[in-house]
Amino acid sequence: MTRSKTAFGIAAAMIVATGVTPRADVVDAGATGFTVKIVRHVAAPPAKVFATAIAVGTWWAADHTYSGVAANLTIDPKPGGCWCEQLVNGGGVKHMEVVFVDPGKLLRFRGGLGPLQSMAATGALVWEFKAAGDGTDLTWTYAVTGYSPGGFEQMAPAVDGVLTSQLVNLKTVAEKK
Repeated sequence: MTRSKTAFGIAAAMIVATGVTPRADVVDAGATGFTVKIVRHVAAPPAKVFATAIAVGTWWAADHTYSGVAANLTIDPKPGGCWCEQLVNGGGVKHMEVVFVDPGKLLRFRGGLGPLQSMAATGALVWEFKAAGDGTDLTWTYAVTGYSPGGFEQMAPAVDGVLTSQLVNLKTVAEKK
């Protein structure tokens, strides 16, 4: 996890040092949590975007994994399913649990991504797929709550940046297929 921790740490340090929020997708942030909402249009139908999304190992950035290998990531799209990662030494990571699936429309997870996993924090990550024009409006909302020394205000923009880059990766892959 050193790569993910390092990436979050660098992003957070840059934000703290510069005082610049990289985007306006942080809905709110406070002492006990934050909400990030990212919306992008994908030029592909919802069923295709959904199928690409659950093939997480094809688009998630390797530098935001514990193993350093994106292909080690999988999502089992059923209630109780796992967004998991195999580690090269035979171990594994449960990033989030799937709690709601409506294929082509909605996927909801519970848990903590990256460094949130080692904190007293949890979240609900919702992926919504809505037909729009020539494709899909894809919305990711991640609401995190818990305890973090000093609060979550400075972490929210870093999480937003990481999730936004992943959604852009997903968009690129879905539009190429």
